[in-house]
Amino acid sequence: MTDIFLEGGRALIGTEVAETSLAVSGQDITAMDASRGRARLAIDARGLLVLPGIVDLHGDAFERQMMPRAGVDFPIDVALADSDRQAISNGITTVFHATTCSWEPGLRSCDNARGLMEAIERQRPQFAADTRFHLRHETYNLESEPEISQWLAEGRVDLLAFNDHMDGTVADMAKPRKRNRMVERTGLSAEEFDRLVERVTSRADEVPASVARLAAAARAAEVRMLSHDDATPAMRREFRELGADIAEFPVNEETAQAAANHGDAIVYGAPNVVRGGSHTGWTRASDMIAKGLCSVLASDYYYPAQLLAAFRLAADGVLPLPKAWDLVSAGPARATGLTDRGVLDEGRRADILLVDDSLPLRPRLIAVISGGKLVHLTDATRLLAAAAMPRETVVAA
Repeated sequence: MTDIFLEGGRALIGTEVAETSLAVSGQDITAMDASRGRARLAIDARGLLVLPGIVDLHGDAFERQMMPRAGVDFPIDVALADSDRQAISNGITTVFHATTCSWEPGLRSCDNARGLMEAIERQRPQFAADTRFHLRHETYNLESEPEISQWLAEGRVDLLAFNDHMDGTVADMAKPRKRNRMVERTGLSAEEFDRLVERVTSRADEVPASVARLAAAARAAEVRMLSHDDATPAMRREFRELGADIAEFPVNEETAQAAANHGDAIVYGAPNVVRGGSHTGWTRASDMIAKGLCSVLASDYYYPAQLLAAFRLAADGVLPLPKAWDLVSAGPARATGLTDRGVLDEGRRADILLVDDSLPLRPRLIAVISGGKLVHLTDATRLLAAAAMPRETVVAA
């Protein structure tokens, strides 16, 4: 692996931005305030921000590469390769593909989740981003419980989220536009979809015990858990008692405050910040951040959002940039137990971004180093001339 030298950038060190040079060797940052030494690859970072790579613990934008239109499928390997390029080009060096495993057939089926997991495992060495598997288990998907338990025991799941969208599904069946979208996603006829929902909801009394068993399996496998769309402090408490200490998109301030009071990680969507509010009309993420009720921003459904959100928070005066950046880098790294990344320091994984911040709300990514490799560069003039290497002396026999 080629050693890399970054010359003279404005680096985020702890909670301060300071001008310094960094040296990278192998997968790690080896020196701060470094000299070039024998590094063959050097990049002029002067005038640029040098930031730790983004960690995305919940991103499902890859679904659009798999099914760009309802009923139009593309091969999983092609979709994942494209998603990797999109993630890297938006500064995401660690990506958890949030994969729904539902009672639905089609895009969000257990068969599709299995195929995606297997494809990630096959393609992982080819990806530029450190790519992981976040399993979003729809709790009414009772038939998949044994298989998910096996995946957990085999170490194939990196995060396990408990989702329950059944009330929303039933409510949306009375709304023609939303109903049609759900039906198209499954590939069923409207009548088949109705019968499926009726059959699944008839087993509602079995759901709590299934959730408890899967949570026990996740604890045994030391897999971190999330609960999705907690609606009340009581709901958050129930999942916390099962070991799910990450609250993903709590739907109101009361529930977010209850999570914060117990030290839970609290996740909101970065698109919510960029757009100025939730597309569902729920909690405004910027308000929660201002009140200290958010520790992680995820890309959710739009890969560019994390980079943009951090700079939006700084420009709007909600948080200074170092604290805003914590929400997309160190914060998600802490929540997922990845202690080797999220900050710039000697011995940490070399996930590094070079960013032109001359336009406050439109940061421009110049270069991305992921795991010690230069994987993205938009300005070749930043490359410095190769260092002169001493010639070997040949001694005549």
